[in-house]
Amino acid sequence: MKTAFYTRMLLLLFLGFEVQCQPGLKRTKPMALPQPRYEQEFEMPDLATLPPDGGPRFNRLIFESSPYLLQHANNPVDWYPWNAEAFEKAVREDRPIFLSIGYSTCHWCHVMEHESFENDDVAEYLNKYFVAIKVDREERPDIDHVYMTVCQALTGSGGWPLTIFMTPDRKPFFAGTYFPPETRFGRPSFLELLERIHDVWINDREKAVASGSNLVQALSSWSGATSGHPLDRDALSQADEQFKRSYDIENGGFGGAPKFPMGHSLSFLLRRWKRTGDPALREMALHTLRAMYNGGMYDHLGFGFARYSTDARWLVPHFEKMLYDQALLLRAYTDAYQVAQDPFYARVVREIALYVQRDMTDMGGGFYSAENADSEGKEGKFYTWTKREILDVLGSSDGVLFCRWYGVTDKGNFEDGLNILHAVGDTNEFADDFGVSPVVFRKKLDALRHILFSHRRLRIHPSKDDKILTSWNGLMISSLARAGFVLDADSLISTAIRAADFILANMVTSDNTIFHRWRAGNAGIEGYLEDYAFFIDGLLELYQATFDIKYLEKATQLHQTMLHKFLDVSDGTLFTTAHDAEQLIVRIKDSYDGALPSGNSMAAWNAIRIARFSGNATDEKIAERIMTGFSNQVRQAPTSSTVMLTALDFALGPSREIIIAGNPGTNDTRAMIDVLRHTYLPDAIVVFNPGGTPEHRVSRIVSYLQGQGVIDGKAAAYVCENFTCQLPAHNALDFQQQLHSND
Repeated sequence: MKTAFYTRMLLLLFLGFEVQCQPGLKRTKPMALPQPRYEQEFEMPDLATLPPDGGPRFNRLIFESSPYLLQHANNPVDWYPWNAEAFEKAVREDRPIFLSIGYSTCHWCHVMEHESFENDDVAEYLNKYFVAIKVDREERPDIDHVYMTVCQALTGSGGWPLTIFMTPDRKPFFAGTYFPPETRFGRPSFLELLERIHDVWINDREKAVASGSNLVQALSSWSGATSGHPLDRDALSQADEQFKRSYDIENGGFGGAPKFPMGHSLSFLLRRWKRTGDPALREMALHTLRAMYNGGMYDHLGFGFARYSTDARWLVPHFEKMLYDQALLLRAYTDAYQVAQDPFYARVVREIALYVQRDMTDMGGGFYSAENADSEGKEGKFYTWTKREILDVLGSSDGVLFCRWYGVTDKGNFEDGLNILHAVGDTNEFADDFGVSPVVFRKKLDALRHILFSHRRLRIHPSKDDKILTSWNGLMISSLARAGFVLDADSLISTAIRAADFILANMVTSDNTIFHRWRAGNAGIEGYLEDYAFFIDGLLELYQATFDIKYLEKATQLHQTMLHKFLDVSDGTLFTTAHDAEQLIVRIKDSYDGALPSGNSMAAWNAIRIARFSGNATDEKIAERIMTGFSNQVRQAPTSSTVMLTALDFALGPSREIIIAGNPGTNDTRAMIDVLRHTYLPDAIVVFNPGGTPEHRVSRIVSYLQGQGVIDGKAAAYVCENFTCQLPAHNALDFQQQLHSND
């Protein structure tokens, strides 16, 4: 009981309440929460004192920036980063290459490290017969994409850690994922695998080399784009029907376990509901969003979503948290709020944003990449509870209430009798059971959650991958800007502005070249297609949230740079790497919208919107060529192409251009903008024409503003569709009626 009392006192202090313990005592000032403690592999040494190979304690990875590579810097394996030195050694010493690809928050990557890469016997064998290269897939998605394609071709599946054996000229001849320390269920131990590969290299090398050459030839003949007939509305209808067939009516989501959140697919379904009026599409999206939030995949104390659910019920997550999932789900819940006008969805938006602002934002404004699943050597330890722990912290009465709501039992629902918190009831029913109103019940529950959150903060936190990626930051900027606009939340828009300005200042050069990664004060690795495409999307949304023309200007400039660097003029699609980038064994194109949208899909979506901003048919043609270039792939897997289909839906229309003309900050202008906040408009782009100020900066991009300004000094709104504009709306009511005229 003492623990519960002191924890509550800590919460009251944290929330800023004044606490008076006894009459006559001074009031206590608010107390800051203790600083969290994070997992740490080792203290970084003074790099200037180390030899080029890292010395006896470290390997060459100690000189890298990637948190993932640094995690392996004190392994006994003589790791190399992906560089010329490693390949030169393989050629000089006639050794095959062992390539291991993963990322810092990957649970099974950690498992294989502890089991094999920290094992002296394994390290000795690797160092003697192989050249070992470690790659961070998030820093080098180009390398990962190529060799993951190899793995999927050879084994029918893929994942991380990705295990590749290849010749010194980078031709792969064996691929797999995780290998255990001892033989299990027919899967060889990692050391046994090394011995077999070494034997092949010594005694049957011609077969290995031939296999590698054949793989490269097969990959080279497949560019990733197979042009077919232009996409039409049938592709959209096919996607709708496939989602319906795979929908899990009971649990929400699509298919069975594991289940991924796929925020962009849920946004697509809401867009399609708006277009078709099919209520099933709306219900699938809203039900899934509620089910994911209620499940254990959501962190009910600290907020934010885990990467995926290992079961069909959204209960047991893979506990790592990725920035891109927060971004895509933030947008989906924002769309859901506009569609349903249910404050539940707005609350989730604010919670996700709070998590990102509190735990994932650098002092400079950029966003970190991820948080680990593991702490103290165990997956999920930071997030799970015994019932006894909760009762000790909250007290028996409040603890029982909390445990009932979040499904906490003596037996537990996870390993070792631990519990994953998940909401199991209905607010109104629980409120009735406890004899209070739903509002009072929610406040009570939030207060208890705060207490438990402050207690959890004393635990050792999972490690954080603090590198800042332009691509993932672009997604978060886009979603925060949109959410901030819809909720009229200046703090969200300010967070998006800080991040965008950070990227522009630190990761974009004067000639509009983008860098992929920033960490510890340094930008590095020239940007990939996804860096340009995702960041452009962020700037387009940020313009429509702030109407600051500099963001629209920069988006159009970066769009042109992207086309110059990545466009394949032969078919109009885009390579994932720039023309002057390092040449790998094959140059890939991609249109698959998986956990992340593809660069080509986002580029098409950007191009069609930029065309509608500018009135320039050239960019519309660019979008059309991208979509046609991947039309066969889209038709084969429409539910895996939802961002590409979003671009198609907008292009086929009807879509609208909305111009708000007015003096910034005046009541009549704000009233017009408020109409937009409360109206779900997936078929529109919005331009602001500032009345009473020079229009030349806007007019350089938006060519159709002539005559679409303020009227008699008052704000006006113009709704244009199919190159024809309605009469101007002189007040918010008329504007709202115009927007809903086709509903």
